This record gives sequence, C-alpha cells and structure tokens, in this order.
Amino acid sequence: MSETRSPWPAVIGRLAIVLLVFALLGWLVNHLVLGMLVGTTAYLAWNLYNQVLLERWLREGRKLEPPDSRGLWGAIFNGIYRLQKRQRRRRKRLATILQGVRETINAMPDGAVILHDNGEIQWWNGAARDLLSLTWPQDEGQRIDNLLRQPEFGNFIREHHAGASSITVPSPDDDSQMLEIRVIPYGNKQRLMLVRDVSRLYLLERMRRDFVANISHELRTPLTVIHGVSETLSDSVKAKAPDAERPLELIQQQTRRMQRLVEDLLMLSRLETDQKPVERQLLDMPRILSVIVDEARALAQDQGHHIELECDPAVTLYGDESELRSALSNLVFNAVKYTPKNGRILVSWREDAGGARFTVEDNGIGIPAHHLPRLTERFYRVDSGRSSRTGGTGLGLAIVKHVLGRYQANLEVRSEPGKGSTFSCRFPPAVTARRVVSLTGSRSG
Repeated sequence: MSETRSPWPAVIGRLAIVLLVFALLGWLVNHLVLGMLVGTTAYLAWNLYNQVLLERWLREGRKLEPPDSRGLWGAIFNGIYRLQKRQRRRRKRLATILQGVRETINAMPDGAVILHDNGEIQWWNGAARDLLSLTWPQDEGQRIDNLLRQPEFGNFIREHHAGASSITVPSPDDDSQMLEIRVIPYGNKQRLMLVRDVSRLYLLERMRRDFVANISHELRTPLTVIHGVSETLSDSVKAKAPDAERPLELIQQQTRRMQRLVEDLLMLSRLETDQKPVERQLLDMPRILSVIVDEARALAQDQGHHIELECDPAVTLYGDESELRSALSNLVFNAVKYTPKNGRILVSWREDAGGARFTVEDNGIGIPAHHLPRLTERFYRVDSGRSSRTGGTGLGLAIVKHVLGRYQANLEVRSEPGKGSTFSCRFPPAVTARRVVSLTGSRSG
C-alpha cells in the first residue's frame, strides 16, 4: 500500500460490503436485524483482535516486523513500523554524532566538563579527569564547587552566568599546579567548563612580577641618593661653577622621572600580586573628585585649560580610596598632559544603568583608532616623543585597567583625531551605592 494513499475509501467500501452481505443473509432468513447485529459483532471482534496484536507488539518490543493484518489495521501497523525504522535510523545517526563529539572532546589536551546550571557535573573528558581527579561514577551529579573547594572558585561558579570568563586556581591535588578555568554558557541552562594547566605560564609570570618588584625596590635607594646629591651640588655650584648647573638639572629631571617609573612599577606589581578582596568602605566621591580636579588645575598651570566637574553627590562607591584615586587621577592628569593649550576638559560622575560611570572628556588632538586596543598595555605609547616631553611612564593606563578589574569595572575609550577623547569607567551595581544628601547635585567650573 502506498504511504501517501488514504486507506479510508477501501476500508469504508469493505465495511459496506460486509454489512450488506450480512443484511442480505438476514433478509433471506427473515431476520434482517439479526443479520445486521451479527455483521457488526464480527467487525468489532476483528477490531478487538487487531488491538490485542498491536498491544502485544508494542509491549513485548522484541519483534521488529509488524503483525500481519489487512485493511485499516494493516495500514496502522505498517505506519508505526515505518516510524520505528525512521526513529531507529535517527537514533543511530545521533549516537554516531555524539560518539564522534565525545571522541573529539576526549582528544582535547584541555579538560572539558559539562555542568548543569546549578553546577552539577553531567559529563567530563579524560583530560578533566586527570586535572581535577574526577572519578566515574562517584562524581557524576556532584556539584563542582564541592570538589574544588577554593572560596574564590566557589564565588566564581555561583556568580558567573553571563558569558565566557576565567579564573586561575590551584589543582585540588597539587598546590603547585595552577589551573585556568573558563566557563561558557550554552544550550538549555547548561555550561561548559574548560580546564587548562597553566603552571608554567603562571610560574613565568610570577618570576617576571617578582623581578620587576625586586629591581624596583633596589632602584629606589640609589635614585633617592642621586637625586639628593644632585640637589645639594646644584645649590653649592650656582655661584662657583655656573656651567655645571645645567647638567645637574638634567640629572634631577631624569632621576625624578625614574622615581615616578619605579613607583608606578611597584604599584602595578602590587595590584597584580594582591589577591585579597577590595576593602569595602563607603567613599565620599564628591570630595575625592574635587581634590583630583583641583590637582589637575594645579598641574595645568599656565596652559589655560578649562576643567569642569559634574558630580552627582548621591552616587558613591564601596572600595579602597587610594586605589581608586590613583586610577581616576591618572585619567584626568592624562587629559591635562595631552590636551593643547586653552583646551576644555569635562570630568563627570553619575549613575549609569544601575551602576555608576566616571567620564573624562577632552577636546584635544585625539587618538587614531588603531592605537585604541593597545592603550592599556605596559609601556605602550601612541607618541613616544610626546610622552617623554610630558614625563609619562607608559604605565598609567595599565594601572587603571588593573584597579578597575578589582571592582569588576571596565574602561571604555572613544577618540577621534582632531576632535578629542573620552575615557569612561563603568562600575557595576555590586560596588555602587546611593546616599541621601542635602543638595541635589554639585557642579564646579
């Protein structure tokens, strides 16, 4: 029978013929109603018999071929059989694809763990078994933060839901082995956790940080001595040896620059190595920003800059004042240094999408677009000559980036050559707060 042809015309035709035959037999024996009743009973018995065959075929499930029948029931049996064959082929194809995916993931050098949204382990590959010491089937269904008990990892796995992010933690079996863990949401409330052994990279990075910190500490004392001696000599030779005054001024200028570089290197090293959480103190942002703007005006001196502050006094932060002041003042002082004379600089602080935004906008010469992605790299300079003239160390924006990272904040930069630049720091709601103030706002120019 064709799959697309309807069986109902033939079924109705055969039923009509059967009833007609039994009605004729009943009429011949002068019992028409009895003949119709016998025909109907026979038809119901036929249907009941085929229902028994169908139920037994579906229940036992061992016989692949359908029961032998005709008419409507034959069409039903054949239709179910075709659906079963199609489902078996689809299941086999999906099993082959799944097996291929699992073999591919198992061949990965990095660990892969499939998690439910609540952190329960669903599946893992061989690399994850070795890196995390997972055991089948005991660890299936366990929460991953019950197996990796570092507090920072527990906070990370509970709070991370938005996008791909990573954290570096020690191995559960070996504290000297460092694991980088990245979590990627996918599918229907599932998450893929990728685990990578970064022990060598971590060791090299720690050696680099220790070297920078140690050499910076070692340089502080000789630089202080050189600067002090040059000042003493400068005072004593002004009258006796005027020709030596200029070289001594150069020595003082370069030692001051080296001292600033050493201080920035030490601060950057501290930010990179300090894993302690930020001390959550409620800050007086209007006062902090007013001080920064006053210092910027003093730095501008005779440049003729118009520096303006727009501050919402009701918006504040929880954090460390010295860290945030260092980062925010870096942005303001950069605007002063790299804005030509008589320029305009606007510093603003306001609420933004539940959090807060700090913005420094200037109308200076701007930054070409191809430099923007690299601005926060250490010692990266858009114009090395201009940075040398202004006394920059090339570490300011790297410090800003690390400070903001401790607050889960990010730095946004928009700039266009000839039109100026805008640097914005966006702080999340978790570190912001609102307070009741007597004034509705603050504005100074």
